[in-house]
Amino acid sequence: MEEYAVVLKGVKKVYGGAVPTYALKGINLEVKVGDFVSIVGPSGSGKSTLLNIMGVLDRPSEGKVFVGGFDVSALPDSKLSYIRNRYIGFVFQSYNLVSRLTALQNVELPLMVRGISGSKMREIAMESLEAVGIADLAFKKPYALSGGQQQRVAIARALATDPRFILADEPTGNLDSVSSAMIMELLKKVNAEMGKSIVMVTHNMELAKMTARIIHIRDGLIEKVEEVT
Repeated sequence: MEEYAVVLKGVKKVYGGAVPTYALKGINLEVKVGDFVSIVGPSGSGKSTLLNIMGVLDRPSEGKVFVGGFDVSALPDSKLSYIRNRYIGFVFQSYNLVSRLTALQNVELPLMVRGISGSKMREIAMESLEAVGIADLAFKKPYALSGGQQQRVAIARALATDPRFILADEPTGNLDSVSSAMIMELLKKVNAEMGKSIVMVTHNMELAKMTARIIHIRDGLIEKVEEVT
C-alpha cells in the first residue's frame, strides 16, 4: 500500500429509513502517491459522500478504505482523528477559516492539534504560507483578504501537516474565473513540485481537464475513468 495515498474496495454507503437509499453502490478506486485526480458528476451522484469517506469523515456501510496503509474502516473512532491529522489535508469551497484568527494562526491550528507548539509551529506555518505565495499576508485576518487569498491560506493550512494527500471540495466554487485559474495553477504546483496527491471534486469540466485523471460518478457508481493527455 506504500505506493497509494488512498484505496477504496467495494465501498457502499446506505442511509436508513423505510426505504434504504444507496449513496454509493460499490466503489473501487486507487489514488497513487503523486496522482492529481478530479471527481465529477451531477448533483446527487455521490461525490460528497465519496469525499467524506475518503477523508475519514464518514464510514462506509460496506467495503474497505485504506489510508496510509491502515484499514480505516476497521479503526475505532478514537484513532480516526489521528489519521485525519497525520495523513489528510482538507481544502473546502468556503475556506473554513476562523475569522478571529490571522492567516498565520489559521495555518497553525492543525499543528497545534498535533501537539507542535511555540517557535517550531510558527516556523512550519510561515513556510507553508511562503509555499503558496502569501507570507506577506501572515498577520491579516480573513475579512482583509480576497477570496483567492483566503483559499491560499486554506491550502497552506492543508500543507502544514505534510499530509499524504489533499482532498479539495470545489476549491474554486466561490471564486471568479481569474482567481479560479490561479488556485488551479497553485494546486498543480503543489502536486508537481511537492509531490502531494490531490483528489478534487468539481462541477467545472474545464478545471477537471487540468488534472491527470477524471473520475466520472453517476448514481453512486464510477461511470468511467478518463485519462487526460
